[in-house]
Amino acid sequence: MNSSRYFALIPAAGIGARIGADIPKQYMPLAGQPMLMHVLDTFAAAGAISHVFVVVSADDGYIADLMAAAPHLQGRVTLLFHGGATRRDSVLNGLQAIREEVGDDDWVLVHDAARPGLTCALIERLVETLRDDLVGGLLALPVVDTLKRGDQNARVAQTVERAELWAAQTPQMFRYGLLLRALTLAEAVTDEASAVEQLGLQPRLVEGSPRNFKVTLPHDVALAEMFLKEKF
Repeated sequence: MNSSRYFALIPAAGIGARIGADIPKQYMPLAGQPMLMHVLDTFAAAGAISHVFVVVSADDGYIADLMAAAPHLQGRVTLLFHGGATRRDSVLNGLQAIREEVGDDDWVLVHDAARPGLTCALIERLVETLRDDLVGGLLALPVVDTLKRGDQNARVAQTVERAELWAAQTPQMFRYGLLLRALTLAEAVTDEASAVEQLGLQPRLVEGSPRNFKVTLPHDVALAEMFLKEKF
């Protein structure tokens, strides 16, 4: 089992409508380079990762320029022009596209292109924690805020008990064969762990970092740049 390899799979076919940019969110400039480049550089520098696959839309007009500006990624990153309508579709299409290159027992780390704050240390923590796990798991953060469930009038309907609640992050790491089966069978899931849960399995939670948040709204950009400019 310990001879298994580790592959990164980055779905990057979305348009990021909520951030209100003129270009897809993953290509927005952030701390001096496109957001996606930060993610690719981190995985390319991670010693455990054998190769990086990026799933983009068939008509992506930005990825060629990004790769042309990054000769250091040649040989470490492969583009897959198989993006789908949803994250689940893109990841599943990507898994099917790499079928000949990845074994069923190899690990796949699926990571959001809009989480540029990922570090090699976080990847190492995830890999070291899960390398012998029978299911796999994901980076996540324990919820510390008081949670309220609202009604249709934006009034508090209930205070939700936060004990044992975690906010999911990525990478989410599962063996290729298991993840392919889970996503093939899954319906209406927003992350890979949910698909695995639908098989009756329990992914392991590995503590992540606040810096590994998802850039979603315009005000997230400044926060992401602050983290990226820190030394770590």
